[in-house]
Amino acid sequence: MPYTKKYKIPLLWLRRHTSDRDFMLISSVLVGLTAGLAAVVLKTFVHYIHELLAYGNRLLDQPIWLVVFPIIGILLTVTLVQFFFGGNIGKGTANILFLISQKSSLVERHKMYSHILTSGITAGFGGSAGLESPIVVTGSAIGSNYGREYHLNFRDRTLLLACGAAAGIAAVFNAPIAGVLFAIEVLLTDITISAFIPLIISAVVGALCSRIILKEEILFSVEQMDAFQAYNVPYYVLLGILCGITSVYYTRMVHRIEDVFAPFQNQVYQRAIVGGILLGLLIMLFPPLFGEGYQSIKLLQNSHPSVLLEDSWLSFFGSNEWLILCFVGALALVKVFATTLTIVSGGNGGNFAPSMFVGAHLGFFFSRLLNMLQVSKIPESSFTMVGMAGILSGVMHAPLTAVFLIAEITGGYTLMIPIMIVSATSFALVKYYEPYSLDTKKLAQKGELLGRNKDLTILRILKIRHLIETEFQQVPAEANLGELVQVIAHSTRNIFPVVGQDKRLEGIILLENVREIMFKTEQYDQVMVKQLMIKPMALIQIDDSMADVMKKFDETGAWNLPVVDNEKYVGFVSKSSIFTKYRKLLIKTTEM
Repeated sequence: MPYTKKYKIPLLWLRRHTSDRDFMLISSVLVGLTAGLAAVVLKTFVHYIHELLAYGNRLLDQPIWLVVFPIIGILLTVTLVQFFFGGNIGKGTANILFLISQKSSLVERHKMYSHILTSGITAGFGGSAGLESPIVVTGSAIGSNYGREYHLNFRDRTLLLACGAAAGIAAVFNAPIAGVLFAIEVLLTDITISAFIPLIISAVVGALCSRIILKEEILFSVEQMDAFQAYNVPYYVLLGILCGITSVYYTRMVHRIEDVFAPFQNQVYQRAIVGGILLGLLIMLFPPLFGEGYQSIKLLQNSHPSVLLEDSWLSFFGSNEWLILCFVGALALVKVFATTLTIVSGGNGGNFAPSMFVGAHLGFFFSRLLNMLQVSKIPESSFTMVGMAGILSGVMHAPLTAVFLIAEITGGYTLMIPIMIVSATSFALVKYYEPYSLDTKKLAQKGELLGRNKDLTILRILKIRHLIETEFQQVPAEANLGELVQVIAHSTRNIFPVVGQDKRLEGIILLENVREIMFKTEQYDQVMVKQLMIKPMALIQIDDSMADVMKKFDETGAWNLPVVDNEKYVGFVSKSSIFTKYRKLLIKTTEM
């Protein structure tokens, strides 16, 4: 890794003797190189697991192993996570977004290798999930820990985190432009022009690692693809709408399945077995769900959909064209179940490749259906490729990444116009029904997402529990004036909460309201605190959102308001503490 002792001394010398800009450029090369090599290691690891399990492609010819291997892979992954990584490794891009917004872009060190190991086993044994999210986490961890090792500030550390992610995506797909755009659209909420250069450098270095070491070229060649015809635009718009609807279905179904498994979070092995068995049953019916699914996409691209049905138990019903078409359409719908079951049962992977799988099958189904109904003669291979951009754009909320990724991995820049049409249409439709992407929806609901609307984002990040001031002197409800004066004498505040039994808040006393009477010693035993206290202008519940809190401050004009938890006194929240915390978070979010 670039921050190891071997490299640390010369890099420290470079940092002292070069400008910040030059050091960041050098760092972007090293982070990109390391993240690119990590992607190569992951892809090689998965390849050799496939080779080991296949025994020269003899073992995987028996359909039963397509069912058994994913279950074994999930159980192995769960065991590794439980015994070596404390039971939780923080999966997916959502975890990185959480660490950026809540943990100052500090990513745990083990994520530089834990996701390679666990996702490699999951995918190598046939888990129906992609490698892209794990490599994003791995690359992000490399960039973050590089920045931490050299004591870089939040802005530079976050930039290197994004550089690592960009390099990982670039290496996995051999698509440097898509890597840069992914980092900008998904990870970086704000970006300056100066940040582009390190991102580009890292992405190019990562892509070169893949191209030189693995000798990979274009993932889906489109040399024989039909040229774009303008009269097909209405059909591409319809495909975009269909992709948008399917993307909403994909996002909501993922969260519903996760909610079903949520109560069993602590029963890791039972969850792994149940989820693995359900996944195995799906693969029994739909063998193309085994693994990432890129081979299935290539079969559709080359117009060989009948091969997909060969090992399925559904082939018992025959293999006529309509059955094959329905099988392809069903694959587009059940892939979300297979991927989510893989992940929630304990496997490690992401929704990047599955989104492309769904898009390709949806695009082929749509175009083949129109051709079979003789509505029009449209190019099935083109619609297969373009469909990937539609679902990727809708599920990830990253239309630019989708457009350029599909263009780069197909070499099909001739398809740029239809890709843009489908991607934009799908994204616009999804954005209306799902304001947040699959990865960010739950973070946004919890107020843990650093978004582009900074004021709203900061209000969501702020929590009442972190702003409560507890140094206010409490006064017993049964106390008299003399006892109140003693409390005032030892306090530096001018508000005093009056509490009864079980710390129940009875009222408050303002110093300005008792200033005159507190010097009349003859009334110390006669006047009781209950006679002097007043009702607070408003009460803040400990679980109130910051939007509700600010509304109460605005309506009352108060500067301090008491906080209660089921009527029990907890402390006070002041406008000054909210504004101070707000300014700190605002500075943090504008450093990018």
